Amino acid sequence: MAIWDDVLNEKDKEMFSKANMGGTKEIGKVPALLIVDMTYGFVDSRFRLGCSETGYPAARATAVLLGKARERIMPVFFTRGFTESHHSGIGMWKGGEDKSELENTIVDEVKPLDHEIILQKRRPSAFFGTNLVDMLIYHGVDTLIITGITTSGCVRASVVDAFSYNFTVLIPEECVSDRSQISHKVSLLDMHMKYADVIKLENLLEIM
Repeated sequence: MAIWDDVLNEKDKEMFSKANMGGTKEIGKVPALLIVDMTYGFVDSRFRLGCSETGYPAARATAVLLGKARERIMPVFFTRGFTESHHSGIGMWKGGEDKSELENTIVDEVKPLDHEIILQKRRPSAFFGTNLVDMLIYHGVDTLIITGITTSGCVRASVVDAFSYNFTVLIPEECVSDRSQISHKVSLLDMHMKYADVIKLENLLEIM
């Protein structure tokens, strides 16, 4: 049973089947791991946008995946928010995006190593305004494993852009989270049907 099955009615299921949407692809020869915004501001309920109930389990699951990626010597990329001093740099975020240094700090569960790359981003997608594509090309990457927070926001934006650049995209279900479960489930459904493979972490570890 897929995590989104309880939000679909029979008509929805018929339409996805009719459109031949979903399915799976094989992992490529050169995968890389992208961990999107797994920072205290999103993981921890102490902060306005944080949700410890879903954030910390996703961080712990990602730590398992990260360990396997490091064993395989896969390219690993992290993103974190960057708060501009000027409103034109902050942009049009609803609710504001002025965060403290701690909020923009990646949680200890997946703390980057000194040689691993942390991309500073100002917008939802890990690709927008960064040189992520250049670095993926440098490593010859053909597959992106994308984890992080939030499923409906920065993860989804990064998945759509990765798909648009013709990368195979895998999303380990346990390694992404959201403050809203309906947003989480529907976003995973949409991404699986159109842009990526949503896969159980244990199954991903078996094929890495």
